Amino acid sequence: MLAAVLHEPKLIRIDALDAPEPGAGQVRVRVRAGGICGSDLSYYFKGKSGDFAVREPFVLGHEAAGEVDAIGEGVTGLAIGQRVAVNPGLACGACRFCVSGMPNHCLHMRFMGSASTFPHTQGMFRQFIVVTARQCVPVPDGVDFAQASMAEPLAVALHAVRQAGSLVGARVLLVGCGPIGCILLSVARRAGAHRLVAVDISDAALKMARALGADETVNAIDGATINTWAEQRGHFDVVIEASGSPGGLDTALRSVRAGGTVIQVGNLPAGQSPVAANLVMAKEIRYQGSFRFTDEYAIAAEEIAAGKVDLRPLMTHAFAMEEANHAFEVALDRSQSMKVHLHFD
Repeated sequence: MLAAVLHEPKLIRIDALDAPEPGAGQVRVRVRAGGICGSDLSYYFKGKSGDFAVREPFVLGHEAAGEVDAIGEGVTGLAIGQRVAVNPGLACGACRFCVSGMPNHCLHMRFMGSASTFPHTQGMFRQFIVVTARQCVPVPDGVDFAQASMAEPLAVALHAVRQAGSLVGARVLLVGCGPIGCILLSVARRAGAHRLVAVDISDAALKMARALGADETVNAIDGATINTWAEQRGHFDVVIEASGSPGGLDTALRSVRAGGTVIQVGNLPAGQSPVAANLVMAKEIRYQGSFRFTDEYAIAAEEIAAGKVDLRPLMTHAFAMEEANHAFEVALDRSQSMKVHLHFD
């Protein structure tokens, strides 16, 4: 099989590897499409994502869909040729976090396309992968593979909004309008937010935010508007920080009202990040992190399959696997792209 392998920053080679064979309880999936995520971009351009550095040739990718190609012993409920969205995370099910309902913090998590372990857990940007049957969520034949692969970022957004509690009637600010941010807008709208405001530094991203449900958009360069939100002990009931930047976090903490909630979704730079802890204290802000997802993946795949969430406007570019290096360059350029997909036919 062929795989898009990162050998060093800004260098993916298309390598020939042995196709994996499924064992008991596993299936082999013929990957058809995979989305490039922000962490993939960080690995590609910087050689690391957050605290996780690439230390060996590495197949990226954790947003993928394809079709069942082979079935291992004991697998039921799946058939060869069936379309599936693939949950990239495999929790152990037995550690103290798994048994307490927090499998996203599993002490033995194997998350595909992650350098958090060594040897790394190789990702999905290859023609074939082997996963457990329970990682596969069937989708109808009419659902495009790239569209089905959007289940992973949608699951991230569903989990984040769940952390915020009820949004019914709430004034919500979204900081950072990349693909995850725009998906968060759609989810927050469905969750009952009364007024949705989005802030970013890219006019193109703000245009997409308006298309996906923002009532108002503000370029972060407009400091006057942001300063107005900060007056009188804040304005928004809930702020979702999806930019992963210190400046975005500062905007979030200043803009949320006293007693309000800030949900941290964006992955801030490794090491010590500047946090205005005095604001957290003085305004009694609930500052809540959101990491990956738990049971939301299957829900996300089903929402997409049922047409309840339409994320196709975000799917701006698609490239063949052989064009992976160019695809990553395009994905980094927020003036022209949102979600970029690779195809592995």
